[in-house]
Amino acid sequence: MKRLGKQVKLVAGALMAAVMLSACSEDVGDLEKYIATVKERPAQPIPPIPPVKTYTPYAYEGLTGRDPFRQSISEGSDDVRSSTGTGPQPDFERPKQYLERYELDTLAMVGTFGKGESYWALIRDPEGVIHRVPVGDYMGKNHGQVVDISNTEVNLSELISDGAGGWLVREASIALGEG
Repeated sequence: MKRLGKQVKLVAGALMAAVMLSACSEDVGDLEKYIATVKERPAQPIPPIPPVKTYTPYAYEGLTGRDPFRQSISEGSDDVRSSTGTGPQPDFERPKQYLERYELDTLAMVGTFGKGESYWALIRDPEGVIHRVPVGDYMGKNHGQVVDISNTEVNLSELISDGAGGWLVREASIALGEG
């Protein structure tokens, strides 16, 4: 009896497979007609390649213009200009302080802190760390030294290159809540 049940299941499975395979043999005549119609259409012309623009070389006249590899002398022209070697100059021998690795516009004053005669500005760096900064410390990439701290801002004196070997003094500040 078990053997008969297996044979019935086997025959039923074969019959089911035959029915499924017969469903796959549809007529593809309409597809062949569509392909023939597409092939009969005239081909569309391909647009021509645009003409190549001719190259006109540029003659560099380096002696008549300013040197493109030097900083413009006109930058900071409102500031006091120092002559080469005699005016203020940054101290390149002193060790750099932590906040000198950031541009001033990325630093933010978040408050002040005082204890006795000492007074500090609280400055947040771009990573969100708060630093105590007293008068005399340096901040920013332009040799900015803190000259005054009030309840609302930190005033700095920066030294920027004038492009001719000298240095210009520029005043800068960071207001409370900036950034």
